[in-house]
Amino acid sequence: MRYPLLFLVGASLVLGACDDDTTGPSIVAPANLIYTLDPSGDPEAPLGVLLEWDPVSDPNLEVYNVYSREDGSNVFDLRGSTTSLSFDDRDIYDAEYHVTAVNTDGVESPPSQSVVIDQALRLEVPDFLVTTSLNSAVYLIWGDNPAVNEPAGFSNYRIYSTSFSLDTGECGATWVLEGTTVSPEFVASLLPNGSSFCFAVTAESIEGWESFESDIVADTPRPDARNVLMLPLGTDASQAGFRFFLDSNGDDQAEPDELGVILDGNSANADFRIFVDGSGTPFIEPVRTDVAVALYSDDPIADLTSIDVAPETGYSAAAIEASPGFGYVFEMPGSDQFARYGALRVTHASDEFVIFDWSYQTDPGNPQLEIHGGQQVVTRRGLVVKGAR
Repeated sequence: MRYPLLFLVGASLVLGACDDDTTGPSIVAPANLIYTLDPSGDPEAPLGVLLEWDPVSDPNLEVYNVYSREDGSNVFDLRGSTTSLSFDDRDIYDAEYHVTAVNTDGVESPPSQSVVIDQALRLEVPDFLVTTSLNSAVYLIWGDNPAVNEPAGFSNYRIYSTSFSLDTGECGATWVLEGTTVSPEFVASLLPNGSSFCFAVTAESIEGWESFESDIVADTPRPDARNVLMLPLGTDASQAGFRFFLDSNGDDQAEPDELGVILDGNSANADFRIFVDGSGTPFIEPVRTDVAVALYSDDPIADLTSIDVAPETGYSAAAIEASPGFGYVFEMPGSDQFARYGALRVTHASDEFVIFDWSYQTDPGNPQLEIHGGQQVVTRRGLVVKGAR
């Protein structure tokens, strides 16, 4: 059982907090005092504490006095007064509070029950964080252990992001709140493709205490498309070639109409083309110089999102059979010294046409494509920048 908010004050503390000459039975003490912290992203430095209590029904009520102290060895001092049923103590706050009611005659009630701002109520850290690259978004899933292990004290999760440098391997200094959720999953959306981000998650208690952050994981959104249909070279050459990124205007920026371009299968600009051999089997054949393809897995994959990081080896310029359910990764030359990576999963393959889903990483040299499906979610994928504190 969790009792986070209330702490009974003994008679000696009542006398220490209020003047006997002004405390009388003619006005009752405020009841049900609670507090809520305002999280800041730094679990050890909330922005402040908000106190709230029930109204005192007295026609002569004038004001509420808020008292606080730094620790249990000190006496309570007057922190402030308010006519509201709440008091927002910002920046620097004390360890314990109580509230009294004062009427127009200056008579002050006994103190309410006190609340102790107790760091021991902080929840545990989510025990893993996994990210999935999406088109202009990143999907995150993490351990639900804070909610499962202390459901009465759990409020929600907070998701933070900042920039990430693939060159230095470091996260940016300024973190922003992407959002909050009660579920152990979240989609960070409206992110620019090819830009890398660091992500971290905290668990917030009902009092507003934030846990320390989860592992910090970096990921990079990239474009994708579903259900692209191509015809074999011998059926319709104009629909047989495919280019992941065709920089038509030469600005090295991946515009929407420059991604996933269908070309003539005889064009030297195609990354690959589809052809059918004499037995009617469809094949994927690299075309452009230095483009190579690798089978992602010896087994079929559940979805395009099953493709995680591009493999380091296994690429070939030779044609490879297009088989439904299987994933393929392409390594392609860029205009600089960095390779580019694309992936596809074939959903239908016949001697008449091939249908596939595809993705492309616009960040030079970045092999991140998607999280590997079929694995246990506790398996850490992607780039873990820093472990939890």
